[in-house]
Amino acid sequence: MEKIHLHDKTFRKFIFHSRIQEAIDEVAEKINEDFEGCEDVPVMICTLNGALPFTGELYMRLKFNCELGSVKLSSYRGTETTGTVLTVQGLSEDVRGKRVIACEDIVDTGNTILALRELLLANGATEVRICTMLLKPDVYDKDVKLDYVGMEIPNDFIVGFGLDYNGLGRNYKDIYVLDQ
Repeated sequence: MEKIHLHDKTFRKFIFHSRIQEAIDEVAEKINEDFEGCEDVPVMICTLNGALPFTGELYMRLKFNCELGSVKLSSYRGTETTGTVLTVQGLSEDVRGKRVIACEDIVDTGNTILALRELLLANGATEVRICTMLLKPDVYDKDVKLDYVGMEIPNDFIVGFGLDYNGLGRNYKDIYVLDQ
């Protein structure tokens, strides 16, 4: 489908599934290099719901022992960020004394990733590496280092491959941009 309709908005195809898969391969390669031969068992934390497809695909490409957990944070209403990050569901795994790979679907202002990092450190993580499928560099304004970035995109509203507009659109395998 070249265009999809969600609620009151139309979106056009922006990033093909094949390009998403290439980006995930590249991120997995970097993570595997960084954790090659590790004796500890890191924890990969998926930020629900948006990062679920990305984290699942990435997790299956890891070549070292790694636990998997999740957390649910929220900062969007409609197409706009609220500026406030709420913890909707706490951590599903104990991260105390462990290295963590925090997976996000998209980083824009960085408010959510900053809150996630603080949450993980407050729960005893010894190290937090930030991994995101997508980054909007034009609006990212935090000093927190992003360790693994799949792709950089412009500051446009997108849906698909886990990203939604008021609950719809996550199930599409391609990524779509708001059709102005």
